Amino acid sequence: MNNPCAICGDAPLCGGLGVVRYEVPVGHPLFGKLMRCPNNPQENDDSLQQRLREIGNLTAFADKRFDTFEEREPLMLALRITRKFAQTPEGWVLLRGPYGCGKTHLAAAIANERIAAGQTVIFITVPDLLDHLRAAYGPSSEVGYDALFERVRNSQLLVLDDLGVENPSPWAQEKLFQLLNHRHVHRLPTIITTNVDIDTIDPRIRSRLLDTNMVSDVVIEAPDYRTSVQNQQVQLDNQLTRYHAYRFDTFETEKDANNDERQRLKRALMVAQEYAETPVGWLTLVGESGTGKTHLAAAIGHIRQEMGDTVMFITVADLMDYLRVTFSPGSRVSFDQRFHAVRNVPLLILDALTLDGASVWAQEKLLQLIDFRYVARLPTVITTDQDVARMSSRLDTRLSDDRVGKLYWLNVRPYPTRRRGRNMRL
Repeated sequence: MNNPCAICGDAPLCGGLGVVRYEVPVGHPLFGKLMRCPNNPQENDDSLQQRLREIGNLTAFADKRFDTFEEREPLMLALRITRKFAQTPEGWVLLRGPYGCGKTHLAAAIANERIAAGQTVIFITVPDLLDHLRAAYGPSSEVGYDALFERVRNSQLLVLDDLGVENPSPWAQEKLFQLLNHRHVHRLPTIITTNVDIDTIDPRIRSRLLDTNMVSDVVIEAPDYRTSVQNQQVQLDNQLTRYHAYRFDTFETEKDANNDERQRLKRALMVAQEYAETPVGWLTLVGESGTGKTHLAAAIGHIRQEMGDTVMFITVADLMDYLRVTFSPGSRVSFDQRFHAVRNVPLLILDALTLDGASVWAQEKLLQLIDFRYVARLPTVITTDQDVARMSSRLDTRLSDDRVGKLYWLNVRPYPTRRRGRNMRL
């Protein structure tokens, strides 16, 4: 009697290898190919699913499933359409609606269901995607721009979250059009969420989104599922929830780092922990993309939020869009009201500080915000991958003022570079 398979515990079809070769005639599509053992289906392979979540940037959304989605009457049509798509991913689904209506949850639920079926999925916000593409031009990038763009545009399933909140530079518009046009032409399954008026989107992209022969346009009219008190908080920290796994105890200081890097990472962790305990003045974290700045900043935000502080965590590019949207005719809040709320929030975390590509108006508003919090000595955490002195003399004099705060340089290799032998991650 043969021993049970070491992988599945059943009859040893694959001899513990996990793959089998079928006896088929020459010319058959399966001839000479190794196939997954039928006793070990993909949906039962937890390690594979975890790897797929990591590759697809979905680790933070593992709990977003259809069975955890609140079934309310205004959402039932969206729930039916997305469930059907998750079973048979064909064409596109466009999810439109305000903050907090459940768009991202449904998009992530689709992605998690496809991962459970063994499919490769990329889930990413549009601003983050553009940041990754820009970074691919840099000399320290582990992967070239062409390879990265090719991987995204040909992903088996692509989920683009928050279309329309990105900085609408000509370069960004062109890259998004190239990406979406390719997927439209080749009819590649795609999920897109947006909370902006579709008429404000690049007309070339809008025409693809409104292709009724291919796109299921789902408008979610439901109000924010959070309470009115929570809504006030979410308006200030709506990005912090995306980084719920970014905690101090998950910050990696040892793996694939050399001795100098370990010491610098441990020092950065200690600096961030000390600030989280007593957030007085400013903390500016400087380093290349992927060195852990955002992780530490989000960890600070979580600690202070759990201690009852009101926290706003937002990228600088998204902050400008957050302010600009108040000028739209349908805005329920004025620019002055929103700007006042941002500049006076008890703890402000500005991620990815840069002036590159920003309009004169955006630069001025950002500097006004920083000037106000500098003079008022309000607790502020800033991350940037740029030399502060080269961005602006006004910024330099404030961020480098050791009377107000601390500037810490994470002079280590980016985490993806340190991950020897691992797949490139988005």
